[in-house]
Amino acid sequence: MRGARWDNANKRLLIDLAGPVSVQAEEGGRQLAVHVTPGTQPGFARLARGTIAEGRLGGAAAASSLPLVVLDPGHGGKDPGTIGVNGTLEKRITLAAALELKRQLEAGGRCRVALTRGRDAFVSLDGRVEFARKREAALFVSLHADSAPGARGASVYTLSDRASDALSARLAQTQNRADAAGGLRLPDVSPEVERILYSLVRQETKVGSARMARFVVDSLGRSVTLLPNTHRQASFAVLKAPDVPSVLVEMGFLSDRRDEAALNRAAHRALLARSMTRAIHGWLAQHHAGMIHAG
Repeated sequence: MRGARWDNANKRLLIDLAGPVSVQAEEGGRQLAVHVTPGTQPGFARLARGTIAEGRLGGAAAASSLPLVVLDPGHGGKDPGTIGVNGTLEKRITLAAALELKRQLEAGGRCRVALTRGRDAFVSLDGRVEFARKREAALFVSLHADSAPGARGASVYTLSDRASDALSARLAQTQNRADAAGGLRLPDVSPEVERILYSLVRQETKVGSARMARFVVDSLGRSVTLLPNTHRQASFAVLKAPDVPSVLVEMGFLSDRRDEAALNRAAHRALLARSMTRAIHGWLAQHHAGMIHAG
C-alpha cells in the first residue's frame, strides 16, 4: 500500500495500492473493520470486478480473494503406498494428516485450502498436478510417509532433474508412476519468446519452492525428528507444475517402527500440522510481500 486519503466530497476512502491485495471485512455493531493484506493477482482481479458493493464485503467474497493452497495426500484407492512394519497404510496416514492440516489452515483464515483427494480414491500424478494448475494455486504441498531402510524423521523435497542423493532418487522412482502433462498457458508469441517466458516462469517457481522448503525445515525442526540433510531434491512427477511452487513433505518413514507409531497418533499428526501451518503462513506472507514490492 502506497498511501490512503479521505475523499470528503464523496464520503469515501481512497487507497493507492502497489500490488494485488485481498480484503476481509468484519462487522460489529455500528463498526466495519476492513483488513487489507497481500493477495494474488487472480483473487484481486475478481475483487476488482465487483465483489465490493456499497462499501461492504461479504464473507464469502472476502474468502474467495485469499490465496489457494492445494494439499495433496499421497496415494489412495487402488494405490496404498507404503505398508508399514506393523501394517499401516500410507494412503490412510497422508489423508488423515492432510485433513488435519486443512482444518488448521482454514482456522487461521489466511488462505483457502483444497485437497486433491478428500477420501480413499485414486488420483493420477498428472491429475494432482493439473488440479492445482487449473485452480491457479499459490502453493502445492504433497504429503507422504514412505519406506526407506534405516531412514527416520521428516524431510522435504523440491524438484530437480538430478537427485541430490541416492535416497531421494529411490523415493522419486517409487512415486513416479505417471508424469505431469505439460501445457503451460502462455501468450500467443513467437516460439523464441515462448521459450524465454517458460524459462522465467520455471525459474520463479523453483525459487518459490526452495523458499517453502526452507520454511518447512525450520518449522518442523522445532517440533519433530528430522532426517539428516533435510531439504533434498529429486525428479518427483507430482512436483512438476511449471507455474505452481511445490514441495513434497515426507512426514516420516513407515519402515521405521518409531515413525510409524508416531504417525498413527492423532496428537503427532496435529503437531506436524501446526508446524506445516506455521511454514505455509510464513511462506505466504513473504511470497506476497515480494509480489507487492515488485509491483
